[in-house]
Amino acid sequence: QVQLVESGGGLVQAGGSLKLSCAASPSSVSLNAVGWYRQAPGKQRERVALISSGGNTVYADSVKGRFTISRDNAKTDLQMNSLKPEDTADYYCNLKGDWGTLWGQGIQVTVSS
Repeated sequence: QVQLVESGGGLVQAGGSLKLSCAASPSSVSLNAVGWYRQAPGKQRERVALISSGGNTVYADSVKGRFTISRDNAKTDLQMNSLKPEDTADYYCNLKGDWGTLWGQGIQVTVSS
């Protein structure tokens, strides 16, 4: 059974940095793509970044140049720099494979002005 563990997040001042991590298990799980999504209060969930099995990446326009998604085997990181108050949200990791899709429980990121 595929599982994932999210870590990172927290409170940071505007302009600061945070790193989110998503660890899939078992480490041998085949992943077609891993994405990070976010949902702010009263807003719809949106995709922030995605990395494919081939290493191709896609970013939301609002985070381009500030966020970087990377993957090392079963661990996917989202490095978030130059954070803004509007980046405040619950962030969710999503795994996609031939076996299906799996969402994490979410991790809170708060950026103070």
